[in-house]
Amino acid sequence: MIYLPIADGLDHVIIDVLQALTPLVIFFIIFQILSLKLPREYVINLFKGIIITLIGMILFFQGVKIAFLPIGQRMGEYFGTLEHLWILIPFGFLMGFLTTFAEPAVRVLCHQVEKSSSGYIRGSLILYALSFGVAISVSIGMARIIYKIPFLPLVIGGYLLALMLMRFSDKEFISIAFDSGGVATGPMAVTFLMAFAVGVSDVIEGNNPILDGFGMIAFIALAPIIMVLVLGILFKQKLEVQQ
Repeated sequence: MIYLPIADGLDHVIIDVLQALTPLVIFFIIFQILSLKLPREYVINLFKGIIITLIGMILFFQGVKIAFLPIGQRMGEYFGTLEHLWILIPFGFLMGFLTTFAEPAVRVLCHQVEKSSSGYIRGSLILYALSFGVAISVSIGMARIIYKIPFLPLVIGGYLLALMLMRFSDKEFISIAFDSGGVATGPMAVTFLMAFAVGVSDVIEGNNPILDGFGMIAFIALAPIIMVLVLGILFKQKLEVQQ
């Protein structure tokens, strides 16, 4: 049993977060001096927010490192040793749905979509569409690992399908769809689901974790694009009927 102390590697996480935030802060300061000229109270509140963000990112990424990555891989290794490997397909569906439903970046996107569309596109609808899309993609990813299905035909076929759906989908949904693909591959999906897939592939005889375990994130990025484009087609048909 591997035990990771809560502060293990915390210094590296702090450095990584500082490297990510520092350029943004520098850009803001430069533009504040040269152009923005925002009120002092606004700048003070902004820096308070940056400090809160800094602390939150450090805690989140440290938690991911000592919790989600290890447990994802251990769960994958456990399920990979079961006699009936087909159980991984419905279990992958459940994990894909729950992970996306809890993804902070997905919730931000859904809120922005609803706000920008003045409620025309409900955020909850996008949230469930993305969650179901990722759930289906994780199931396909598990089936690929179990039955050793080639990776390239699935990915190429998926993107060709997405390109065809663009022709029939509502234009407002096309940009949302491709943003959804990037948002769905947030820290929750990457840290837990990828580790889970690698863990499964590592213990199944004849599998190569590098060849078969990785690639899950490609499916997770593709599925929301297709789901939102399909949603756009339904919205377009509904609008045509109303007119």
